[in-house]
Amino acid sequence: MSTGEEAFEQAAVAAKSLPERPDDNTMLQLYALYKQGSAGDVQGSKPGFFDFVGAAKYEAWEKLKGTSGEDARDQYVKLITKLGGKL
Repeated sequence: MSTGEEAFEQAAVAAKSLPERPDDNTMLQLYALYKQGSAGDVQGSKPGFFDFVGAAKYEAWEKLKGTSGEDARDQYVKLITKLGGKL
């Protein structure tokens, strides 16, 4: 495992114990960066109209299409650190 991947995994653990819960937009950004960093480009079909949360998550992840996993992991680590996460 590379240093970047280790930092990513540590940030994922740190995300669960942030000093404050981030706002909804930041939560969506964290979700999308995590998914892009761990699974790559968005997969599957977009959730239905009445699944507001699922659709928002899908759209946030979809916006990162084409972003490399390494870039997404780096951005995720930086955002967790900025939010006060202890790595």
